[in-house]
Amino acid sequence: MKIAKKYSHLNGEEYLIVHHNDLYKEIKQVITSIDANNFRTKISREKKKIGNSLLSPIDLNKAFNTEFNKKRWIESRYNYYITLNRELMEKSVLMPAKEQKEFLIANGEKEPIYSYNQTDFVKDKIAVEVQFGKYAFVAFDLFVKHMLFYSGGVINLGIEILPTKKMQAQMSSGVAYFEGEVYNVMRQGRNSPPVPLLILGIEP
Repeated sequence: MKIAKKYSHLNGEEYLIVHHNDLYKEIKQVITSIDANNFRTKISREKKKIGNSLLSPIDLNKAFNTEFNKKRWIESRYNYYITLNRELMEKSVLMPAKEQKEFLIANGEKEPIYSYNQTDFVKDKIAVEVQFGKYAFVAFDLFVKHMLFYSGGVINLGIEILPTKKMQAQMSSGVAYFEGEVYNVMRQGRNSPPVPLLILGIEP
């Protein structure tokens, strides 16, 4: 596969090139090592594509998991406690989860709510999400998940790998695609979401 298109938000790609160009090369190597044509394993039942061999999101995800794990990119989980008191939130957001809970209880939160998020691959504070899912999953990645990891000091940059529209046409309907998601980010304005991102559009 290849990177056909890319979008850098808040100097995401520039940061990656200057500070972690070796990791950027690894990401490119993972993408080029996967032959999408090996994963045309889904037979379409959709009216317009019935009988066609489509690219399987599940099998593609497994291939990316295998290749990233070979290069020691690992899943990361960010644990935290929820408070609706903005002042307490800002003071506690960088604390480990256990300290967050103790701090919130000491400051009047009777029962802080535990929560967590996890991201597919993290290495040296660079997060990568490979997304062949529905639109809502990508929006959550871009506007919630990368944000939480960034504000919590877990990552400095979030990378989202998406199929281009050209590739999405070879998959089942409803899969999010690069052009649509970049458009959604651009509509939010230059500084939203307030986290450096690099969105990569891939295709066979």
